[in-house]
Amino acid sequence: MSNDLAESTTSTSLTPEQRLEAPTTHLIDAGIATIHDMATLRACVAYENANQQRVRILRRLEHRAQEIRTEEE
Repeated sequence: MSNDLAESTTSTSLTPEQRLEAPTTHLIDAGIATIHDMATLRACVAYENANQQRVRILRRLEHRAQEIRTEEE
């Protein structure tokens, strides 16, 4: 798991905790919007599942995954 977390920070230097534990929902949404690869997204989903398990955040991550898949096509 630590390898996934290390890989997830290479594009923006933000950890899943930094992306998902921001003080406002606007910053959380911005953190999710700046995810550009599935490795980072998976790390964020794993972090959220292990910690807060917020449905709204998990749905936003799912939506971002669909966007990434569409971009890859």
